[in-house]
Amino acid sequence: MSSLIEQAALRLAQLREAGIEIPEIDAPGGTPSAPIAFVAKHAQSPAAATGAAFGFAEPGSADVFAKSRRVELDLAAIASAGIVTPNAPRSHMADQYRVIKRPLIANAMGRGAATVKHGNLIMVTSALPGEGKSFTSINLAMSIAAELDHTVMLVDADVARPSVLRMLGLPPGPGLLELLEGKADMAGVLLRTNVDKLTVLPSGSPHPRATELLASDAMTQLLDDMALRYPDRIIIFDSPPLLLTTESRVLATHMGQIVIIVHADRTLQGTVKQALSTIESCPVKMMVLNNAQSGAGGAYGESYGYGYGYGYGYGYSSGGRAADAGAGAGAGAASKAPAEGRGTAMAAEPRQS
Repeated sequence: MSSLIEQAALRLAQLREAGIEIPEIDAPGGTPSAPIAFVAKHAQSPAAATGAAFGFAEPGSADVFAKSRRVELDLAAIASAGIVTPNAPRSHMADQYRVIKRPLIANAMGRGAATVKHGNLIMVTSALPGEGKSFTSINLAMSIAAELDHTVMLVDADVARPSVLRMLGLPPGPGLLELLEGKADMAGVLLRTNVDKLTVLPSGSPHPRATELLASDAMTQLLDDMALRYPDRIIIFDSPPLLLTTESRVLATHMGQIVIIVHADRTLQGTVKQALSTIESCPVKMMVLNNAQSGAGGAYGESYGYGYGYGYGYGYSSGGRAADAGAGAGAGAASKAPAEGRGTAMAAEPRQS
C-alpha cells in the first residue's frame, strides 16, 4: 500500500506542476489525503489519471462528447464565405479537399505506408500570417466530417489570434487554455455542432502564459490522451504561424502530421525552408499551395488553385521547384521525389488568405 501511495504522491506532484488542479475533499482521519487517494486510484494507469483530470469519460461511462454543449452553425452563411459544408452540392473545391484529406486519414487510421505515432493529430499551420491556414483548417475539418466512418475535432490552437469561432459565426468562450489551467473540463469547453461528426474546441481566453501552457506537461498529457483514447477521431489543430510565435513549434513536437499552407506568389522559398526547418521532427508533412492563379506558373510550378506536396519528409514536385518543399506541381501530376519523400499535386479554388 505504501508503494502505491508513494506513486500517487509523485503523480499528484506531476499533475500540479503541470497546472492541473486536483480538488481537495475532506477525508476521514488516518486515511490518505483525498487528492492522493484520487490519484492512487489511477496510479497504475497514468492515461486514466490524465483522462480523469481533463474530464474525459472513463470506459463504459457516458461519453464526454455527448455531454458537451451543442451549438448551431449557420451552414448557409458558412458556405457563402467559401467554406465546404458536408451536405452542399458537389463542387470543384470540395473534390480537392477530398484529395487532400485522403492520405491524412490513411495515416491517422494506420493505413499509410508506415505507422505514424499520433497520426490522428494533424496540425495546420503556415510560415507567416495571412496565408489561409484557418480557412484550410475549417474546410479540412468539414470535409472529414462528411466521412461515413470517422469523426473530427477542430481545435483552435492559435491562442494569440484565434479565428475559428469567428469564421464559424460563434461567440468567444472558454476552451483549450482553461482546460490546461484546470479551470474547466472537456465537457465544459467542447462544442458539439449541428454537423453531426464535427466538434470544436475553442482556444479560450487570452492568457499571458499561453506559450508555457502549450509547452507544459499538461498539454503533452492532454494530446496523448486525445490521440489514444479516441483513435477513430481525427483532431485538427489550427496553430499559429511557425515563424511568428513559438507555440506552433511546441505543438509540432506532438503531432503525427503537419499541413503547411503556402501563399502562392507571396511566400518566399527561403521563408518556407526556414519554416520547414522548425518542424523537422514531424514524420509527415504536407504542403498546400493556396491562392494560386489559374494557369499560373513560376517558381511554384504550374499549379492552379490549391496545390500540395505530401510525404515522409518532403520532396520536389515535377514541373517546378515548388518552394523547394514539394508544393504544387501540375494538377494531378505525380512527384519525382527523392527517396526520403514523395509528393503529388492537385488543384482547387483558392479563397481566404
